[in-house]
Amino acid sequence: MLKYRGKKKLITILLFVIILSGIIFLPVIYSLSVHLSKTDRVNANILLVEGWLPPNEIEMAYNEFQKNGYEYIITTGLKFATDYYMLSENGYLIFYPKRKISLDNEIPAHVIEIDGYSELEGENSARFNVYVNDSLVAEFLAGKKKRKYAITWEGKLTDIDSIMVQFVNDGVGDYGDRNLYVKEIIIDHKTKIPYQNNSEYDIGALDGKRRIVNNFNSNAESARNRLLSMGIDSSLIIAVPGKRVKINRTLTSALAFRDWLKTSDIDIKGINIISMGTHTRRTWMTYNKILHKKYDIGIISLPDYKERYSMKYKVLKTLRETIGIIYYWVILLPY
Repeated sequence: MLKYRGKKKLITILLFVIILSGIIFLPVIYSLSVHLSKTDRVNANILLVEGWLPPNEIEMAYNEFQKNGYEYIITTGLKFATDYYMLSENGYLIFYPKRKISLDNEIPAHVIEIDGYSELEGENSARFNVYVNDSLVAEFLAGKKKRKYAITWEGKLTDIDSIMVQFVNDGVGDYGDRNLYVKEIIIDHKTKIPYQNNSEYDIGALDGKRRIVNNFNSNAESARNRLLSMGIDSSLIIAVPGKRVKINRTLTSALAFRDWLKTSDIDIKGINIISMGTHTRRTWMTYNKILHKKYDIGIISLPDYKERYSMKYKVLKTLRETIGIIYYWVILLPY
């Protein structure tokens, strides 16, 4: 009986310590998150958008540009570190095989493969349909592991005007962000047609109103193309890509922007930078340091949509960005 009472008392103490830690810890995390995500605008004629932002945030950047009288919008971001294209909204990734290569027309039946994968798995896997011209020929549930999804198609390859991959179940929730990734289509195991320079992404209902031509290889250019699809004049949007790196990506983007400024004749009165969530403070600090406070630089923090669905994500992201601030303070000392 004494042993049982001792264990019960120990469990009670542990529960009390856990609850007390939460009471102390969570308000500190919340305070840090608010500080790191603070918006502080300046009077500016340039809007700078970090190109890695998700589609919803790019749309918010579009609204900011339209409402507040900016003269130019600059998109930054690094060259892609992956060969896969992310379909982040329901829509059609359209390939035009005849534009790529002269295809063999002698074989009566052909194998068409889609190289892709889903960001999530199980019941939250991405679903997609495959069309040859306007005909639905297959439906797939993508797995998290990269693989090729194959169909057999009978007919002449010269009769194929388009092959379309339709992403049909985009969504976000406490399960995560459901996206589909496609690298290329392969015909008869030998003719590879990569998405880059050979496809278009029609977002929505295949009506051409929001169509992105995939002729780019950086987040900066990707964000520019999304903004173009929303209707901004191409002469007002400038993509400034940075080189591909695995670390110090914000610093690399800022250095690319600084180098671009040296050759630009745009009269800058002020710059507002759009970032997201707790990454905002690090972005503002980096650009201020790299540009030697030569310009008035403001920051606009867009909400991190993942924080709405996961407290664990919010806590880990805040801690990571706090460490990131300290790390960047050190690596920015030579500049």
